[in-house]
Amino acid sequence: MIAIIDYKAGNLASVARALSYLGFRCRVTGEAKEIVRADRVIVPGVGSAGQAMHDLKRRGIDKALHEVHESGKPFMGICLGSQVIFEQSEEGTTACLGLLPGRVRRFPAPLLSDNGDTLKVPHMGWNRVRFIKSHPVFRDISPEDEFYFVHSYFPVPDSGDAIIGTTDYGITFASAVGEGSLIAVQFHPEKSGPIGLKVLNGFCQWAV
Repeated sequence: MIAIIDYKAGNLASVARALSYLGFRCRVTGEAKEIVRADRVIVPGVGSAGQAMHDLKRRGIDKALHEVHESGKPFMGICLGSQVIFEQSEEGTTACLGLLPGRVRRFPAPLLSDNGDTLKVPHMGWNRVRFIKSHPVFRDISPEDEFYFVHSYFPVPDSGDAIIGTTDYGITFASAVGEGSLIAVQFHPEKSGPIGLKVLNGFCQWAV
């Protein structure tokens, strides 16, 4: 069973629908014991890092996620879920889960395009991911494929070895990161149509 972590961060139903469409058994849950028993977990979410960490700690989900990570089960973070896996976020100077060394930063201001035009924050819309290393989760993705983004913050891993893919939006930022059984994406695969379904399918079939 795939546990979709419910920590009141929204967008859970879209992920559950996508997995069900792909034929995978999943359950939206905020129960720590059920999360630990799951075969793999997905931490989706939209919202603020501070509120997310408050809700994760309030229900003991933070400890459950540490246990899942330490067990080596496949673990995926999406958007806000890709940010809270790091040590700290600039959003409210929030201490996060610390599953990967690194921080989460806000897009700089002003944020300019190559032509000198001011870019809007949040970064919202379709954009490409440049995969700089291969990974089983992204095995069916081509360089021309685009994904849907909605975010004002982005992850900055301490080690470049953790970066799997990057995206350009005024700056170049890490949009896909991973280490061991952990994978995280700043974009929303559940909102990215057939291409996003390929990513979710890749995760659900990933044999770590």
